[in-house]
Amino acid sequence: MSDEFLTIAISSRALFDLDESNLIFEQEGLEPYRRFQIARENTTLLPGEAFAFVKKLLNLNHLLGRRGVEVVLLSRNSADTGLRIFNSIKDHGLDITRAAFSGGSSPYRYARAFGCSLFLSSHLQDVSEALENGLASALLVGGGARGADNEDLRIAFDGDAVLFSDEAEKVFAERGLEAFVSQEEKSADEPLAGGPFRDFLEGLEKLQQEFSDVRCPIRTALVTARSAPAHERVIKTLREWNVRLDESLFLGGRDKTDFLRAFGADVFFDDQAINCERASAHVTAGHVPHGVKNK
Repeated sequence: MSDEFLTIAISSRALFDLDESNLIFEQEGLEPYRRFQIARENTTLLPGEAFAFVKKLLNLNHLLGRRGVEVVLLSRNSADTGLRIFNSIKDHGLDITRAAFSGGSSPYRYARAFGCSLFLSSHLQDVSEALENGLASALLVGGGARGADNEDLRIAFDGDAVLFSDEAEKVFAERGLEAFVSQEEKSADEPLAGGPFRDFLEGLEKLQQEFSDVRCPIRTALVTARSAPAHERVIKTLREWNVRLDESLFLGGRDKTDFLRAFGADVFFDDQAINCERASAHVTAGHVPHGVKNK
C-alpha cells in the first residue's frame, strides 16, 4: 500500500460496461475490435460493476479536502483502443489520471508498482494471478452499476480465506463441522494468520481515522458463516491486529444476501462463488478465488 494514500487498481471492464465491444473481440478478433473502439471513442461508456464503488471511493477525497484515495486503471487494451476509456472517465467526472494499458497481456503486474493494495477485475486469470502473488484481488459480479442507496462507502468482508487465512476452513473441509468447532474453541487465544484482504482492511481503517468518529463516511462489516463458539477466535484475532470493524455478523451458515442488503453494502468480498452469486442481484459481489474451497 502507498505510504501516502490508499491506492486501488481497477480493470476497464470492471469500471465500464464493455460487454458489446468484448463480444466483438471474442467473435471477430483484435482488428475489428480496434476499429469499433476508435469509431466510438467519443461515445461515453456506461457504468460497469465497480463504477458506483469507485465513485464513492473517489468522493472521499472531496470529503477529506485532500487526496486520501487513488484509483488506477489497469487495462488489457492498448493505449490506442483505451482512448475511449479515458474519454469516458473524463465524461463521468472520475478523478483517475494514472493507467497501464498492457496490450492484451495481464496488467495486474503493474499493481505493485503503483502501490496498490487491491485489484478489482472482471478477468478471472488476472485475479487469480494477483492473489497468487500476494495482492488482494476479486472478480466482480452483479449490482455495481446500480450501487447502494446511501452516501457512505460500505464494504463487507467474509472472514476465512478473505480477511483471515484458510487454516480453519481446511479443518472444516477435511474433518467436518464438529472438528472445526472443537478446533476453534481450543485455539480461541491463538490469532488466525492474515488472509489476502488483511492489508486492505488495515488501509481502510487508517483512512477511517482521518474522519471524526461522529461522521465517518466509511463503514466496514464482517459477514461470516461462523457462529458461537467459533466467534471468539475471530474477535481476538482482530484485537491482536489492532483492527476494528464497525459491524460483525455471525450468521451460523444462513444466506448472507438479506444481511448484506440490510447493511447497505456497496461491495462484498467472499471466497465462495455461491455466496457471491446469491448476493449479486442486490449488491456488487467480489469473488476471491483463494483458499481450500477454490482448489
